[in-house]
Amino acid sequence: MSEVGVDAQFWDRAARKYAASPIKDMAGYERTVARARDLLHATDTVLELGCGTGTTALTLAPGVARYVGTDLSREMIAIAREKAAAAHCRNLEFSVSGSDPASWPVGPFDAVLAFNLLHLVPDRGAYLRQVHRILKPGGLFISKTPCLDEISRLLRLVVPVARAFGKAPGVAFFNGPRLVADIAAAGFTITEEARHGSTRKDARIFVVAQKT
Repeated sequence: MSEVGVDAQFWDRAARKYAASPIKDMAGYERTVARARDLLHATDTVLELGCGTGTTALTLAPGVARYVGTDLSREMIAIAREKAAAAHCRNLEFSVSGSDPASWPVGPFDAVLAFNLLHLVPDRGAYLRQVHRILKPGGLFISKTPCLDEISRLLRLVVPVARAFGKAPGVAFFNGPRLVADIAAAGFTITEEARHGSTRKDARIFVVAQKT
């Protein structure tokens, strides 16, 4: 089975528990969502990659014209669809797609969002170039990503062992400056960098980048 298939199985197994888990830093999450909302417009068509169970999608969709959420986990998408149906959100749709751009919804999009995703992407450079491709000229790429190199060096030892036992997905290790450089190298102009966490040390970097 491919690495992507292994990761899809991991997230399928984790989906219901993930959906029931509270957000650890709610204040930080709310700051991120509020900033993303400020950057979006009522006429926008938005794609969220790695949407999980749809919590952020349901929050942001009422403020745009069309919102598409995707995730590689079928179980995550099933939960997201259940939540969207219960909320009667008519401009929101969900589909299963992974890191292969051929499986992504057809663009172009005014904005592409990726929250807690880029550290899970096998080929980050190629992925970011595809994001750039499906955006309209002047479109925004808005992301928030845990930079695992800023958390603990021990993770480099622990994660491979956990993954071997099916207890962790594949992850990439980098810091904030490295990620920002990778986004810029994909053809974007960086317009904003921030840390929205409530604690003194926040390893999740929020980046806004524009296709120029």
